[in-house]
Amino acid sequence: MRLSSLLSRFNEPETLKMAKLGRELRAKGIDITDLSLGEPDFDTPQHIKDAAKKAIDDNFSHYTPVAGYLELRQAVCTKLLRDNGLMYTPEQIVVSTGAKQSIANTVLALVDKGDEVIIPTPYWVTYSEIVKLAGGVPVLVKTTQKNGFKITPKQLEANINERTKLFMFSSPCNPTGAVYTKNELMDLVSVFEKYDQIIIMSDEIYEYINYEGQHESIAQFESIKERVVVINGLSKGYAMTGWRLGYIAGPLEIAKACEKLQGQFTSATCSITQRAAIVALLSDMKPTQEMVKAFSERRDRVMHLIGNIPDIMCNQPPGAFYIFPNVKAYFGKISPDGNVINNADELSMYLLNSAHVSTVTGAAFGEPECIRISFANNIDNIEKGFAKLTKALAVLQ
Repeated sequence: MRLSSLLSRFNEPETLKMAKLGRELRAKGIDITDLSLGEPDFDTPQHIKDAAKKAIDDNFSHYTPVAGYLELRQAVCTKLLRDNGLMYTPEQIVVSTGAKQSIANTVLALVDKGDEVIIPTPYWVTYSEIVKLAGGVPVLVKTTQKNGFKITPKQLEANINERTKLFMFSSPCNPTGAVYTKNELMDLVSVFEKYDQIIIMSDEIYEYINYEGQHESIAQFESIKERVVVINGLSKGYAMTGWRLGYIAGPLEIAKACEKLQGQFTSATCSITQRAAIVALLSDMKPTQEMVKAFSERRDRVMHLIGNIPDIMCNQPPGAFYIFPNVKAYFGKISPDGNVINNADELSMYLLNSAHVSTVTGAAFGEPECIRISFANNIDNIEKGFAKLTKALAVLQ
């Protein structure tokens, strides 16, 4: 059977691959401790679940507008003004089946074959693959652990040319937890102001999971706001991963383009999810705040545990729920069964198969000297996972 050549342009997400391998081992009766997935272990707050049940009883079971219910898009506008000081109209909002679709819509609406897209590394695994799928060229700009894994204005400008179409980044960042301050964003804006052909995609899905201050959106700067597409959703901040709802806020022309694309792929996301999302966006944020407090406590514990492992360098993440330690010191070491650990890919597989702890190789995020470890799991599993991980690393020769 001849499949489309499109499939050869991009790779399966390493995060999903590790989750699948973990499930396969678990199905064989092996006790796998999952420190790989970026999924809050908390359940969706009760008031949101109640809104979904009411929506079913009220017969919200029919097709909705492709871009989402007007009331939901108005709720998104209310949230953006309330939390971010950003003014949008409902026509500038497109609701999708998860933030991943929002990102895909944006890239496919903007990127033509040969267009270059600047992506600071480390980056979320899907960014580069969506660009490739669109026929674009990812321009990966390596940031440093010393600089908190954040791109500098000098690095940004050095990679801009006449083919540059899009800049993609996240703050807080998956996988590093890096958070850009207002001043750091302002410095990047001073570069973007010189190049009006560049659209900025700002992935803010981890907005609420910020341990060190107020979230800052690059869309707050009026000089470039009409070139910014904000990506957000409900999965991380409201523990609604399986509900599948993301959204964009951006220039009207881009919003209409995303709506047109989405109309041919999925149409609107689930009607019940949309009704629940209205309540989530407009209701008390106390459950989210309590969740973030728990993540903060886990972060402190994880930093203590990683600090006890020899030869690992790890920044304390100011946001998200991952640590991204540099594990290069373990490359070249030999496992008890005689295999050499050559890179982060092999180290992650060794930890999965020998320690029965799932992590994700940093190579998937554009940083081959690191691995990603999630603390979106309860503290008992975190303690258990680190005990197994520490023991497995200690026996490498």
